[in-house]
Amino acid sequence: MTAPAENVIETERLIMSKLIVDDAPFVLRLVNEPSWLQHIGDRGVKNMDDARKYIIEGPMKSYETNGFGLYLVKLKDNTPIGMCGILKRDTLNDPDIGFAFLPEYTGMGYAYESAFAVLNYGKTALGLRRIVAITSPDNSRSGKLLEKLGMKYSKMVRLAGDKEDTKLFE
Repeated sequence: MTAPAENVIETERLIMSKLIVDDAPFVLRLVNEPSWLQHIGDRGVKNMDDARKYIIEGPMKSYETNGFGLYLVKLKDNTPIGMCGILKRDTLNDPDIGFAFLPEYTGMGYAYESAFAVLNYGKTALGLRRIVAITSPDNSRSGKLLEKLGMKYSKMVRLAGDKEDTKLFE
């Protein structure tokens, strides 16, 4: 049995906690949703072992290395609904915010609520002066959410290993 997840941020409706290996069933489902595959990409997570490896080598490693990462977003009743957090990519100068939610929880303001809280946490608790964001060119919903958060489209960039450009918001 693993230790319980560490809660990082709480909002009116949500709790954001560090991902732990016990979250593998949720991660396996989320990263294989059609919306994730279309807008974020296939991360090769096809079974529970892959999901545990994704958590250990992604979010958990980022918490240790950077002091931040992707967090599990849960309703106050502990129902996991998505991920939201701050990433540090080698090909971007600044950390960027990322989010993804199960389809049945989109359109309810949870992405905005969690992203707003994560940006605030990044600036106040972590002392990050600049946080950017990226979206796939066809992801207009995320672009609108980023604009609602006060970010503006800046330019197209290509991340290392990607075949196509992505939109950078600052």
